Amino acid sequence: MTETSQTSVEKALSKLMHPEINYSLVDLGMIKDIAFQENKVRVTLKVPFLDVPIKEHLIEIIKRALTDFNEAFQTDINLRQMSQQERDEFMKKAKKGWKL
Repeated sequence: MTETSQTSVEKALSKLMHPEINYSLVDLGMIKDIAFQENKVRVTLKVPFLDVPIKEHLIEIIKRALTDFNEAFQTDINLRQMSQQERDEFMKKAKKGWKL
């Protein structure tokens, strides 16, 4: 994958909005470590807690965005729990941007 394509994919993922918060997943610190190897894309999804109820939905919207960008992409989503510092930052933004 070329640098331009990687930048384009990162830009596409940066537009994915959280379904309950008026921030993108990138702005909330949830999408990390986007890596490419041929047509395989690996993304780390960081959630405040591993048992967060919408984690499957978040995984699906990431996979859909990558497939919409290039249907040949094979996606691998690594689910990780945020550190306390990441969770504190996430919660601060969540409180400000919570959709009613």
